[in-house]
Amino acid sequence: MSPRSAEVNEELRRRSRERLLQATVELVDERGYEATKLGDIADRAGSARGLISYYFPGKRHLLQSAVHRLMHRTLAAALEREPRTEDGRELLARAIDAVLGLADDHPVLMRTHMAGILQADGFVQCPEQQRLAALLRDTVERYGAVDVDAEYPLLRALLMGAVFAVLLPGAPMPRARLRAELFQRYGLDWELGAPPGADAPGGAPVAVPGQSSQWPQPCDLSK
Repeated sequence: MSPRSAEVNEELRRRSRERLLQATVELVDERGYEATKLGDIADRAGSARGLISYYFPGKRHLLQSAVHRLMHRTLAAALEREPRTEDGRELLARAIDAVLGLADDHPVLMRTHMAGILQADGFVQCPEQQRLAALLRDTVERYGAVDVDAEYPLLRALLMGAVFAVLLPGAPMPRARLRAELFQRYGLDWELGAPPGADAPGGAPVAVPGQSSQWPQPCDLSK
């Protein structure tokens, strides 16, 4: 049998890493972080336990990479769903809804992720995070931000803060209220993206296609 090519080996390594990331998401969602052992992740992924330490320095790094992968895939699916669009305002609305939706769909996972970022190890700059950052930055650019380098990290911070607020134990804020604040800041009509209900929170009217928006016009992001 001839040896595998470098391309085949690389693809096998990529798939093995992907399985570990997916298994991490599933198990932390089901059991929580502390109850999820590295051996359980390897078993779920059908991989050898030693492969985890080959790809990741530790469990916290593995978790952050897994969550960043989930966020990237969720955001990409939202931006590319039918009907496809090049409308920057619609794309930004979809991005906001996709990130906020993760707090509802994966509360245990996202709460654990946010807590990990605030610990000593901080924010992991992994390949999954870089892909997520590139996609979100591209969305900001397509929205029409004047200074993308300044606006991208601000949007990232606002989204992280909104997810934290949704998940805050004992005092969570309604997702619709946070969505309204973000949409107002960016001048987005309520019906863009994936609105959670028929009416905006607080009795604010829904913008009707073809009519003027009830939200303020987009702010000058260069100021």
